[in-house]
Amino acid sequence: MTAKQHRPLHIALATVSDRHTPATDETGDWLADAIAEAGHHRYQRQILGTDKYVLRAVVSRWIAEPQLSVVILNGGTGFAAHNCVPEALEPLFDQTITGFGELFRQLSFQQIGSSALQSRAIAGLANNTLVVAIPGSLSAAQLAWQKLIRPQLDGLQGPCNFNARLARSA
Repeated sequence: MTAKQHRPLHIALATVSDRHTPATDETGDWLADAIAEAGHHRYQRQILGTDKYVLRAVVSRWIAEPQLSVVILNGGTGFAAHNCVPEALEPLFDQTITGFGELFRQLSFQQIGSSALQSRAIAGLANNTLVVAIPGSLSAAQLAWQKLIRPQLDGLQGPCNFNARLARSA
C-alpha cells in the first residue's frame, strides 16, 4: 500500500506514581481524552507504583498483547531516587528511538530552560509495539503528545510515521 491513511491504534496508558489515585490523575485523564480525540482506542489504563520490576512485568504483558500497538507511560522519568521508568523499560526495547528523548528535551528547553536536562523521556520499539515514557507533569505530557506522539501515530503525517508499522487487526 502506497497511499497514506490513518488507522486507529490500541493504546495502553499508565501513570507511574506512588501518590496519585484515579481521582487525582489529571495527566492521565488528559492523555486518555487526547488518545480518544485523535481517533485511537484506549486499550487499558492503570496507575502503577515505582517498582521497576512491576513496571517491567506490566509493560511486558502489554507488549505481548496481539492487538496493542502503543504503550504510553507518564511519570517516573526524572532524577528522584524512586524514579525508575527508563531502567524498567530499556531492557525490553528491541530498538531505541533515540531522537524521541532528544527532541522532547529540545522542545522542553524552550519552555523550562535548563530544567529540561532532568527529563529522561525515552521511547523504543518492543515486540513491534511503540513504548513511550514521558514526564508526569501535565504541561510536559501535553508537549510530548502534541508535538511528538500524536503526529507520529497519525497515518497521514509525512514524510513518515509509525502508524502503518503499528496498525494491527482489531
